[in-house]
Amino acid sequence: MSKFTKKRSKKRGLSPGTLIHIGEQKLENVKISVLDYDENSLLEKEILNVNDCLAFKNKKSVTWLNVDGIHKVEIIKTIGEIFGMHTLVLEDVLNTDQRPKTDIFKDFVFVVLKMIDYNNETNEVETEQLSLVLGENFVLTFQENSKDIFDPLRKRIRTATGKIRKSGSDYLAYAILDAIVDNYFLVLEKLGEKIELTEDELLKNPTPQTLHTIQTLKKEMIFLRKAVYPLREVLVSLERGDSTLFTNTTELYLRDVYDHTIQVIDTVETFREFLSGMLEVYLSSLSNKMNNVMKTLTLMTALFMPLGLVAGIYGMNFKKMPELEWKFGYPFALFLMGLISVSMLAFMKKKKWF
Repeated sequence: MSKFTKKRSKKRGLSPGTLIHIGEQKLENVKISVLDYDENSLLEKEILNVNDCLAFKNKKSVTWLNVDGIHKVEIIKTIGEIFGMHTLVLEDVLNTDQRPKTDIFKDFVFVVLKMIDYNNETNEVETEQLSLVLGENFVLTFQENSKDIFDPLRKRIRTATGKIRKSGSDYLAYAILDAIVDNYFLVLEKLGEKIELTEDELLKNPTPQTLHTIQTLKKEMIFLRKAVYPLREVLVSLERGDSTLFTNTTELYLRDVYDHTIQVIDTVETFREFLSGMLEVYLSSLSNKMNNVMKTLTLMTALFMPLGLVAGIYGMNFKKMPELEWKFGYPFALFLMGLISVSMLAFMKKKKWF
């Protein structure tokens, strides 16, 4: 399935709010994990029965409930009912082709964004959709896969490093967004190294494989642009204080994430322009190679044309041609051809035609 679009045909004709999974099933089983903490205590566990999530709904401590795997609609629906989520929100959670956005409700904030990673084995950018729901004392995250980038964040919670254990759920939501945006930089670093290697290859010995690499990188940049650009709107909406769930202090941190997002966007645009320039250089190098071939062939043609003229003159079958019976006629013809060739080569060299 294309990373740019998902098959939406399954939703054709259905009413708004109909819950159906759109996208690829990346896990066999759904995994639900909980981190519940305050400044003095920490509870970390895996939930086997989805109804057990109800125990964390109204706790005064901060609860981070993470769901890996969103292909089982009933589980997502049950979690939505427990935490009072609108069916349209659940519909967006299940649709993995969702554009990054934010919806602010009375009791919670819903955010959709793309989490990207670089696969070193396939040398490709991989993505998954992350849906985040922020409530007064909880944060829900819905992921397509169990692989994520939040291990350093979980470690900070376990070890009470920094201010996260002293802060509320809004700070946890900020930390998740910050981790995602920071990982964009790591992916861009990998792509930047790949672009530099491709540039060296382009300047030394461009091949059709070089063109294929450039085209692949251009597609990756288009994909990243699609994933990152809307995130700017998301952060602006959160930062300007449309929701009372974010404190003034956390809004300052969101502004920092916004600045990082702008840097990511600038880098993506720079890479796109650079790749467009590399494509032009590749096409120019092909044109130069063709011009050099044509130049060589033209010089060879120009060199042999007068020789062919001399050979043609002495190849005519006229009876009265004095040179035909002259004993030095053949050496003279060869000498004349050689003299013409040397003279033409000297002239071409003087004109710097080669």
